[in-house]
Amino acid sequence: MKTIGLIGGMSWESSIEYYRIINEETKKRLGGVHSSECIMFSFDFAEIEDLQMKDDWDTATQRMIQAAQQVERGGGECLVICTNTMHKMADDVQKAIDIPLIHIADATAEAVKANNIEKIGLLGTRFTMEHDFYKGRIVNNFGLDVLIPDDAGRDSVHQIIYDELIIGEIKDESRVTYQNIIGSLQADGAEGVILGCTEIGLLIKPEDSPIPVYDTTYLHAVAAVEWALSD
Repeated sequence: MKTIGLIGGMSWESSIEYYRIINEETKKRLGGVHSSECIMFSFDFAEIEDLQMKDDWDTATQRMIQAAQQVERGGGECLVICTNTMHKMADDVQKAIDIPLIHIADATAEAVKANNIEKIGLLGTRFTMEHDFYKGRIVNNFGLDVLIPDDAGRDSVHQIIYDELIIGEIKDESRVTYQNIIGSLQADGAEGVILGCTEIGLLIKPEDSPIPVYDTTYLHAVAAVEWALSD
């Protein structure tokens, strides 16, 4: 078993899910009392949120590189960034370390392609939905057609993430808001929807959506286990 290195705390609400899924999946595959060998650097998310809101991606990139190098020095043999948004600097982080970065968009797009879906909806922070680092990767590398909500929908998705989900607030009315947005994406032709923020899976479960959901937290965590247990 190889040691999984993680950068968490963005937010810690979803980092808990990574730790749980990684260990549950390891136990499922190896049996007995097996669990994962892993190491995590966890940010104070207030720092990261401040940089995001200031649009200071250069400083955020340097902080992510520092964290990645700390994980590598600590014995991590791969890197898992436990958030979709901060994959904005994934390429720069990968260049600064000698261990492989397991990209969340790749793990997700592979699952979508495996189900023969061509047109996929994407929910996430405004940065993930609007910037090209995420959509562009799955369009260019996997040939998927990506749909995002209209401007009002993007505002709602983003606001619920930052005002509620990252502090662990799960509200029924917000679930309904997301369901309505997913319904609109379906009406526009989406055959499934990517839960492209690692906290959205805390709110939206498969039974809450009329089309298949792809929980990036789960898919990313399982990809890390597959890597750790591979030859």
